[in-house]
Amino acid sequence: MRQLSDNTKGIFYLILSAFFFALMAALVKLAGHIHFVQKSFFRNSVAFIIAFFYLLKERKEKGADAVKIPQGSLKWLILRSCGGTIGIFGNFYAIDHLVLSDASILNKMSPFFAIVFSLIILREKIKSVPLIAIIIAFLGSMLVVKPSFNFTEFLPTAAGFAGGIGAGLAYSCVRKLGTMNCNGKIIVFFFSGFSMLFSVPYMITSFNPMTLSQVLLLVGGGIAAAGGQFAITAAYYHAPARDISIYDYTQLIFSTLFGIIFFDQIADLYSIIGYAIIVSMAVLNFVWTKKNHEKEAALSK
Repeated sequence: MRQLSDNTKGIFYLILSAFFFALMAALVKLAGHIHFVQKSFFRNSVAFIIAFFYLLKERKEKGADAVKIPQGSLKWLILRSCGGTIGIFGNFYAIDHLVLSDASILNKMSPFFAIVFSLIILREKIKSVPLIAIIIAFLGSMLVVKPSFNFTEFLPTAAGFAGGIGAGLAYSCVRKLGTMNCNGKIIVFFFSGFSMLFSVPYMITSFNPMTLSQVLLLVGGGIAAAGGQFAITAAYYHAPARDISIYDYTQLIFSTLFGIIFFDQIADLYSIIGYAIIVSMAVLNFVWTKKNHEKEAALSK
């Protein structure tokens, strides 16, 4: 039953991260046109500060060992940070230069790559039912975002695709770090600081002045992104990508809700069908995973 409990926690945290990332996207959109590197800097600086103070508090309460980087985990922290930075920059660049729906569908390749990299890095076997469910959920997501498939601009398309790959790699590395008992706050702190360093040259040479409302919206987006980072780190700590990555598609549902609230965007029939497909596949995946773990537990007795 413990494994089932871990998977349930993983599902909860991944859906929670989807909520926070959808909120972040809505707040960043409300901020208006701002260079993608500047968006990335604000996105990560808030998470960096929050993680830093959490680590200070934890060190004071539990001692230095609680915030120590485990032996052998540094390379995975660097790889996670590289993947995450590519994921952020690639996605934001694609959003700035492609039709939003096309950029979104490229980013939603990340659950596939999370499974692939988990197979390579963690030797987690790919099961047929979750794989089929995630493929059908991906097709359902296309009904929601309605991509034009007008990928005539090579660089933004490649950036968006690379962003999906980078995000998938990052999630697999988080899972690997979880097996090494690396503190989740260290993962968020390290990644946020790493990504900020790549933004600093632009911020020094090409920073665009912003209004107070834009600053507040980006800070709000940063807080939401921090919530998403902590939640997704917890998700892949508790469960493997093959069992929970499908729930990443719930972000599309939250995005639609925020679209209604902030932008008066009403979902059409195709979107509603897409949501129904995503939810159905998520339920199928949950039921199958539960039965599979019960079967494995019975066989191990």
